[in-house]
Amino acid sequence: MAAEATKRDLDTRERTIELTVASIEKQFGKGAIMRLGAEGKLGKDIPIISTGSLGLDIALGTGGMPRGRIAEVFGPESSGKTTLALHVIAEAQRAGGICAFIDAEHALDVQYARKLGVRTDDLLISQPDFGEQALEIADMLVRSAAISVIVVDSVAALTPRAELEGEMGDAHVGLQARLMSQALRKLTATIHRSETMLLFINQIRMKIGVMFGSPETTTGGNALKFYSSVRLDIRRIGAIKQGEVVVGNRTRVKVVKNKLAPPFRQVEFDIIYGEGISTVGDLVDLGAEEGVLEKSGAWYAYAGERIGQGRENAKQYLKDHPELAAQLREALMRKAGLLTDATAAAEAPKSEVPKGDASKGDSAKSEAVAKGVGLKGATGGAAASAAAPVAPAPIVAASATVGSGNGSGKSAPRLSK
Repeated sequence: MAAEATKRDLDTRERTIELTVASIEKQFGKGAIMRLGAEGKLGKDIPIISTGSLGLDIALGTGGMPRGRIAEVFGPESSGKTTLALHVIAEAQRAGGICAFIDAEHALDVQYARKLGVRTDDLLISQPDFGEQALEIADMLVRSAAISVIVVDSVAALTPRAELEGEMGDAHVGLQARLMSQALRKLTATIHRSETMLLFINQIRMKIGVMFGSPETTTGGNALKFYSSVRLDIRRIGAIKQGEVVVGNRTRVKVVKNKLAPPFRQVEFDIIYGEGISTVGDLVDLGAEEGVLEKSGAWYAYAGERIGQGRENAKQYLKDHPELAAQLREALMRKAGLLTDATAAAEAPKSEVPKGDASKGDSAKSEAVAKGVGLKGATGGAAASAAAPVAPAPIVAASATVGSGNGSGKSAPRLSK
């Protein structure tokens, strides 16, 4: 008797829910409410774009940066923030995506971007006059649903119009924070639907009078901290020298927030000036740490075959043998759980080859589908949902030099939990 009563009660509640859902859909449209297990975007894997560093991809836990989400990269000056963002753009372009760079700092070094593998002729760039214009352009690009990655460099340079039109000593308390808060409220849902990744670069400031804890904070208020799915703290921790000449930075990235995987993992790699993140350096360091590469004294060996004495010789060997580098990369990705048999065939070989001028020719467009494909979600082209074509006046092809940026570059990782 009790079981029958319970069944009748469940049937009644189910009918009530169906009527309520039908009423909601009638008023707000189909898809306004749904069961999570029903077919739709909510049940799909989140598309991922590689960061260009295998160590950082593993530290993120998903194989890269998520599309359809907001992300933030922050750190001190010349720590590699723009370098990392340009690597993300290069990876998205290799996947067939279209990318945009909102250069609020007016300091993008186009020649350096090309060296990192960015196809600058295909890159949309905007150099807005004030913060509201920058965020409106970002909003229009997101609504087009045709963009894979939008980088805003940087939040600190998004100057509100009222501040620009005022006098130098005028007080404008909280203007930028209100601007960011309003923009992120508008952008979040559209970003999810269009599967666009909006990557903000941010600077750090010092809070006055802090006695305990870190005095550092980021610009633009707290809204970006809440809306970001991923926050990366990037720091220069040392210099890389050849003799007496400094040729790069040793860099540490800490995942301080991650909504998709456990946070607070760290990775270290080298950034070599004028080159970008060294993929083979990543492979050597990670391979030795994970036991995929055998290390005996100064010698490195893979599958019983010696590949070099010392780290630099091992890196050079992998550069000269891209097939072996691809095998090592695949083995590391499998060990990290980022690659399955079903997706292994789609994974493009990732070896450190001369990037050259990435803006010349269409060979880069025909490269194997994203180096991030198969990393728990494909990084294919942007969603094709309709929206009015967008062509704001400040957006131009980045084929000419636009100011100058930092000269950070390339490297190898050390992963810690």
